[in-house]
Amino acid sequence: MPLEIVTIPCLSDNYAFLAHDAVTGQTALIDAPEAGSILKALDDRGWTLSHVLLTHHHWDHVDGLAEILAKQPAKVIGAAADANRLPPLDQQVTEGDSFEIGGEPVQVLDVSGHTDGHIAFYMPQSSAVFTADSLMALGCGRLFEGTPAQMWDSLNKLAALPDDTLVCSGHEYTQSNAKFAITIDPENQALKDRIADIDRARAAGKATVPSILALEKATNPFLRAADPAIQAKLGMVGADLEAVFAEIRGRKDRF
Repeated sequence: MPLEIVTIPCLSDNYAFLAHDAVTGQTALIDAPEAGSILKALDDRGWTLSHVLLTHHHWDHVDGLAEILAKQPAKVIGAAADANRLPPLDQQVTEGDSFEIGGEPVQVLDVSGHTDGHIAFYMPQSSAVFTADSLMALGCGRLFEGTPAQMWDSLNKLAALPDDTLVCSGHEYTQSNAKFAITIDPENQALKDRIADIDRARAAGKATVPSILALEKATNPFLRAADPAIQAKLGMVGADLEAVFAEIRGRKDRF
């Protein structure tokens, strides 16, 4: 039975997520930007926290953890490679590791690029992947520590998941990402349609996260370095795909 996934807006533009198993009562929190909104979401549903999964060390993904744990103690899981910068971990994990939430396997993926040691958590039975600041809705995270090669590898790893996978990313950046995406891929009708949907959603105060992986593959320029139209727009027809990605990422940084 798939886990129930709840999206929690935090801070000015962050998202945290709860993944709850109705049978066992186990509930995992993915990232902890702040305490108040997360504790309220748990209290409103009568859920008890059992696990906290941390994707990376940036403050806007961990700062609420101490206050949350003071009220709802839970097992904290994060990357061994990032353990020296994360809050204290009960379990350190690396790519290929797996553990269970409510009987469902959770697979660990190394998605370094935004930071070294950034991980994602994939729940295949629930068709969901928690990507934080690696693959984002219509974007990918800025390369603060990693290289274009690392991020390109990470994005390809995520793109290889099933098309119906729910991409639970860490920020409400979709509308601003869309303004850049259309400059790189201006003739993409699927992207034009998505931008219209995004604008309607944001005008109504609705979230644009999570998204579906198939839609990201059809519209997110950071996954589309192989597309001939994008290569032509960049003047890079036939170029190495990693180099095309690096050019797209560089243009986004200057946008």
